Amino acid sequence: MLDQLEKQARQRDLLLRLQVARPLGLWSLRLVVARSHSQRLQLLGEMKAWAYSAPRGLQLDTMRVLPGAPAGCGDLIWAATMAWAMESTPCRKARLLAIRDDERQHQRLVRYFRWRGFEPLREVQAALWDLPLRMVWGGAGELMLGDCEQVRDRALMRWHQSAA
Repeated sequence: MLDQLEKQARQRDLLLRLQVARPLGLWSLRLVVARSHSQRLQLLGEMKAWAYSAPRGLQLDTMRVLPGAPAGCGDLIWAATMAWAMESTPCRKARLLAIRDDERQHQRLVRYFRWRGFEPLREVQAALWDLPLRMVWGGAGELMLGDCEQVRDRALMRWHQSAA
């Protein structure tokens, strides 16, 4: 699947690249989508994540798509991230935190992640038992869980629609 996505990206003049490391038995991922522009690469979007060897081990940290990125760029990032997890790790579920910096922005993030296929698990706040999660994600917010296959399939559908 990942090979197919790289080929499809090339057909749209996009580069899909993964940088994977294995520090301390974990997987570290930086997935980028870029475009060649005047002998330089122009970053269009990226996903940063890490994973440990468990079915719920994929932890999504940063996802961004830059203004001016072509239609479908975000869908390509989501689909490729989930395809990588399913092909290269035992992870079948992904967790992320919809950060609560500003209430309005937080609600937008929760809606966006639900639209992507994630469901809220619980609030991460100031309790002592939340400290490890706050350290991982750097703040408080809504902890959400998504099925990698479902998130991938939704993103693939939108990625293919964006080509039409």
